[in-house]
Parts: sequence; structure tokens; C-alpha cells
Amino acid sequence: MTHHYSSDTRSPLTAPPLRNPGQSLDEEIHRLIDEDVISYVMVAVFLLAITLMEWFRWWWNLPPQPLVYTVITVVVIIYVARKLFVLRRKVRQLRLARDGERAVGQFLETLRIRGYRVLHDLTGDRFNVDHALIGPAGIFTVETKTYHKPAKGKPEIIYDGERVTVAGHIPDRDPIAQAKAQAHWLQGVLQESTGQRFAVQSIVLYPGWFVKTTTKLNKDTPWVLNPKALPAFLEHCPTRLSDADAQLATYHLSRFMRATAKAK
Repeated sequence: MTHHYSSDTRSPLTAPPLRNPGQSLDEEIHRLIDEDVISYVMVAVFLLAITLMEWFRWWWNLPPQPLVYTVITVVVIIYVARKLFVLRRKVRQLRLARDGERAVGQFLETLRIRGYRVLHDLTGDRFNVDHALIGPAGIFTVETKTYHKPAKGKPEIIYDGERVTVAGHIPDRDPIAQAKAQAHWLQGVLQESTGQRFAVQSIVLYPGWFVKTTTKLNKDTPWVLNPKALPAFLEHCPTRLSDADAQLATYHLSRFMRATAKAK
């Protein structure tokens, strides 16, 4: 069937869809490829074309300067190759992080049958919250950390309530401080839009890793877990959030996400 549209038609969607797990990382990957990689390749191709033209002139006994152009081209190509190597490594890291967010996001979706609502990729000012989990045990920000496992050594994560070590190393960016900041930000968003001060618990999940906790986790301490351990932790939590408050928080966060998407 062929549909004809007039110039004054509009989308049937009254609001943009909510974001998907890892969408911010997908956007960053596309930005790197579209803006950085292509620009470097175009510079290299342009200089290569100039060099080939100079060699062509030399072949036909025209006044050539191939050596100068060759030196310039080699220098630029080496520079571009180094940049592309760094970008390739960064894209691989972003893809790993994106895939981790997607896997965790899909896992969190299974919690809906337990009465939880799940939102993905809430964006703030130059940062994002990977997931928000809203249900009987409360409101949670969920940060996903995806790392390659070491070829040697014990692949475990140790959390003492204040600091995380990954295979014996301290991460460059403190995940506990990051998680606390995300929970505080989300609490502020909800308070501004609802007028209520909801308690927000932060969670850091490490998919595929064995997580050893040397302290007792509670509502005042960020949780650091393997995703598979999360349902049991939620099950043992007392009911802290009524269904009406869960609906209220979900509604206002969804509105915030759509408003943010429209503003971009």
C-alpha cells in the first residue's frame, strides 16, 4: 500500500522514545568514527593523491618535486596511523563498555517480574547514569563497569566499603565516588520534579567478575556486585518504596529523559 503525505504532516509520536542501554556509548563510538577517523583518513588520502600526481609529473619529464611531497606524505601518514591506532583502541574499549551495559540492561529487565521498573542511560551534563532501578527495595542508580580479565593472576574484584581493586589494581577513576555522585544527582532530579526527597542507593556492577566484599553492605554504602548477585540482595531488602511512589518516580524520570532528548 502506498501512503501519500502532505507537507503539513507530523510524526504520530508525541514524545521521543526512552533511551536504550549503552546509548551514550554508541553515540560516542559514532562520533569518534564519523568525526575523528574519517577526517584523518581524508587527510592521508589527499596527501597521497598529491604525491601520486607529483610522481606522474616526474614520469612524464615535467618539472617534478616528488621527494618533498613524499617526505610530507610519509610524515603525515605516520602521524595519522598513530592517531588511528589510539582511536581504534578507544573504540574497542567503548564497544566493550557498551556491550557490558547492554548485557546488564537486559539482565535488569528480568527484574520487572519482581515489581521493578528499569530506565536506561539517563543523561546529565557530560555524564550519564547507565541504569535506574525503581521498585520495592527503593530507587537505585546502577553503574556498569566492564573490564577484560587478566591473562594471569586472580581475576577478582575486592571491595572494602570505600575502595575497589580490580585484579589487584586501583582503577584510574574511583567507581565509588562516581556511584555516589550519580545517586546524589538522581536524588536532586527527583526532588526538583516531585518535591519529595527520595532515598537513592548506588550500585556498581562488574559483569563476568568474581566480586569479594570484605564489609557488610547496607543502605548507606554503595553496593559492588556481580550482576547475578543483585536479585538476592534486593530480595533480602525490606520494602522501602510504595508502588505509588515507584510510579511517581518512574513517571518523573521518564519525563526528564524525554525532555533531555528533545533539548539535544
